[in-house]
Amino acid sequence: MFDMEGTIDEEDFLSLRLAIVTDSGREVKRKRKRRESADSSESFEEGKIFSLLQVREQMIKVDQRRKEMAEDGKGLQLIHLLLISATSINDNKINTAVENLYDLYQNVSLTGDSVQRVAAYFADGLIARLLTRKSPFYDMIMKTPTPEEEFLAFTELYKVSPFYQFAHFTANQAILEAFEREEQNNNRSLHVIDFDISYGFQWPSLMQSLSENATISNRISLKITGFGRNLEELQGTEARLLSFAKSFRNLVFEFHGLVRGSKLVKLKKKKNETVAVNLVFHLNSLNSFSKISETLKYVHSLNPSIVLLVEQEGSRSPHNFLSRFMESLHYFAALFDTLDDCLPLDSAERFRIEKNHLGKEIKYVMNSDKENENSPRFEKMETWKGRMENHGFSGLKQSSKSIMQAKLLLKIRSHCSAIYFDGENGGFRVFERDDEKAISLGWQEKLLLTASSWCCV
Repeated sequence: MFDMEGTIDEEDFLSLRLAIVTDSGREVKRKRKRRESADSSESFEEGKIFSLLQVREQMIKVDQRRKEMAEDGKGLQLIHLLLISATSINDNKINTAVENLYDLYQNVSLTGDSVQRVAAYFADGLIARLLTRKSPFYDMIMKTPTPEEEFLAFTELYKVSPFYQFAHFTANQAILEAFEREEQNNNRSLHVIDFDISYGFQWPSLMQSLSENATISNRISLKITGFGRNLEELQGTEARLLSFAKSFRNLVFEFHGLVRGSKLVKLKKKKNETVAVNLVFHLNSLNSFSKISETLKYVHSLNPSIVLLVEQEGSRSPHNFLSRFMESLHYFAALFDTLDDCLPLDSAERFRIEKNHLGKEIKYVMNSDKENENSPRFEKMETWKGRMENHGFSGLKQSSKSIMQAKLLLKIRSHCSAIYFDGENGGFRVFERDDEKAISLGWQEKLLLTASSWCCV
């Protein structure tokens, strides 16, 4: 793997042989004595995986043959091998799956073109499906990055790609407009309730925009109540936001962090303050329709001035592996293509983004049905629209400012390709949808994200 200097760290990726020799030499013999007949088929299958893991060791060696393959544009061959492998796994045809995955690993590369790269991570996800959760090889392939690696990869993607900035800036513009509509009555107080605050990258731009309408003698009060994955992440987010808020003497900033999963209680609100509920990238993380419904009922009970919804576009059913695979392959292939517009192939930053952010998500989505309690629910705009309306929300039109801002963002953030809008071919694109009540970010014809704003009926 690439380390911080951009060299390849083979220990992380090529330690397979040692693991196999030490574990399967002594350990497998002991297991055979304990459960000879019960696990004969499983041992046989893991024996097949052994050869796959060996060829996987060689995957990062970008030889001339792979370069020629990329130049000849044989990406369709890799996609074909992936489809056969996934179909074979779905039909429990292990031999066919192994044969095709073996061919894949001989032709993919983590440092090749975008198709070779995305195919490599999907191949890993498919191998993991062949293994039981108890297998040491499963943990090795599904190894998650450290919190520091995750943060670095997210930060680097945030800087170079409009993917997350589009979501955050569009949502923030809608919040700002809701605040301005109520400015005569809200005592210049804004309360944002963020159901998935993550690293807090969304909020500095909102602070900046608010400060432009405030003075030291007529300050604006901003409170953010944020739900985070754990206490440590919340503390880091709070420190970043407090540090940034100090730049604006005309803002009164307050942060209140809650660990996700905490009991939903009635939050303290100031009289007449503008309340904005931020559901950006949150509802898809809820693993059941009942939890989604419970959350939307709770949000409605807060009677917010505006609710912001941003979700990835795609119908990835946690209960149907093959349809989830097909949808995910189309989606992530487009995402990997977008990086061609952002970073060169030999970029260490690109490698970290793909390994510790996008690649991690690919492998997780491929195996999410093994952990149903954490299965994400990605849906298309129409599905989320129906759910919002069924829970008492009505869609708001996106303002001309939001659309202009989105187009300007793409113009600034697009490095290589020209920007195109509805009906034209190109790289990043902006789509106005649902009678101007939704705005989507797309890559060529593929929709990536959709943002919408809602109010209580």
